[in-house]
Amino acid sequence: MPIEGKDIEALIRESFPKARITITDLAGDGNHWAAEVIDESFRGMNRVQQQRAVYSSLKGKMDGAHGELHALALTTKAPE
Repeated sequence: MPIEGKDIEALIRESFPKARITITDLAGDGNHWAAEVIDESFRGMNRVQQQRAVYSSLKGKMDGAHGELHALALTTKAPE
């Protein structure tokens, strides 16, 4: 079952309430998404640490073959 962009954003927003979040459906199928998350909490973290924090916020929605979220291209950074 595909997941909606607003649901992805809501999950991320729970962990990053002040983040600037942009969600894009890459294929129009509800299964392939891109997310850009810009948050002050990323300052001083490397890219892997930032992305792990965001993936953690998805609460297992990408886990395994039965995950609701099939693919997520993730861009993270601290604000400039």
